[in-house]
Amino acid sequence: MKNKKTKTPWPTKDVMSQIYEMNLWGSDNSLFYSGEGSHVPSLVNPYINALSLFLRSFKTPLTVCDLGCGDFNIGKELVEYTKTYHAIDIVKELIEFNKEKFKSSNLEFHCLDISLDSLPQGECAILRQVLQHLSNVEVKSVLSKLSNFKYLVLTEHIPVMEFTPNKDIISGQGTRLKKDSGIDLLAPPFNFKVAEAKELLSISLGDSKGKIVTTLYTVF
Repeated sequence: MKNKKTKTPWPTKDVMSQIYEMNLWGSDNSLFYSGEGSHVPSLVNPYINALSLFLRSFKTPLTVCDLGCGDFNIGKELVEYTKTYHAIDIVKELIEFNKEKFKSSNLEFHCLDISLDSLPQGECAILRQVLQHLSNVEVKSVLSKLSNFKYLVLTEHIPVMEFTPNKDIISGQGTRLKKDSGIDLLAPPFNFKVAEAKELLSISLGDSKGKIVTTLYTVF
């Protein structure tokens, strides 16, 4: 597949590269570490169980695009339930590392900026705690590509109590929680159109730390 690339008007690639270089999401002594949300068993295991159940429900396995695959500690557990698993991240060194570490006949890694580059074709897109780090402009750009997928599995870290959704941020390490906000794709300014929305999983981290919610959207 040929990917159309343009020069990014946002510094997201440099920011994400710096996060890994400086271990800003922590470290477990490996070269790349995508944070506790990708490694703590109480957060990871329920998610893998929920996604595995969803993917196994299809007689014909889906082609999945994991948009922001990170260190692939989670994605590696899902590959076997798919026809093809496209694992995508913006950090070139991370993708090259993953290519050497993880091997499967139905697994492909791509270094792409999901807000700018063309995405591989597939039935299901996975976005796990990715949009929460992006500005509203970048979120809108990503969403413009997701109408091509039948399913979207979105995981976001949001406040426990009611909140004003989608307050804008500068793309980077932080999230909207610092502004008592979080991503809601169905609310302005995104107004993402879906046929159905179903909560698959919600894990509370405590009132002050919010909750991590995984939602399955049927796009069409």
